[in-house]
Amino acid sequence: MDFAQRTIELARQNVEEGGRPFATVIVKDGKILAESGNKVAQTSDPTAHAEILAIREACTRLGTEHLTGSTIYVLAHPCPMCLGSLYYCSPDEVVFLTTRDAYEPHYVDDRKYFELDTFYGEFARDYTERRLPMRYDPQDSAVDVYRLWQKHNGGSRRIEVAPTA
Repeated sequence: MDFAQRTIELARQNVEEGGRPFATVIVKDGKILAESGNKVAQTSDPTAHAEILAIREACTRLGTEHLTGSTIYVLAHPCPMCLGSLYYCSPDEVVFLTTRDAYEPHYVDDRKYFELDTFYGEFARDYTERRLPMRYDPQDSAVDVYRLWQKHNGGSRRIEVAPTA
């Protein structure tokens, strides 16, 4: 099966159904493990990006939060939220089929604090310098939750099964 073409077909179908022009296909052992179009418009859920939905489905099927051994096909270079999720689930490879520069004449999704052409720089700034107002309200008891987690995990700070470099 041509997984890139399947990703394109899913995105095209999603547009025909009133959705946004994005899709994701997750492949493991030469078979589709999970796939999804972007469902933000259909669900009014701003986190319902194709990558997020497909990752959720794949991880649920596998019973793990890790997608090592998989390849993830996405229609376009992932947004920062999806990129973070892709890093977090640790696939072997992510394949994107177009770039923002290529699709920008046909589609743009800028928001109040989010413009694709500036967001990665915004994301890298210290929270005190971001456009999105953020406030740090230190609470000593918030750290206690992490101490409790460490205690429940035999004193380890790490998640034992998490893939590392």
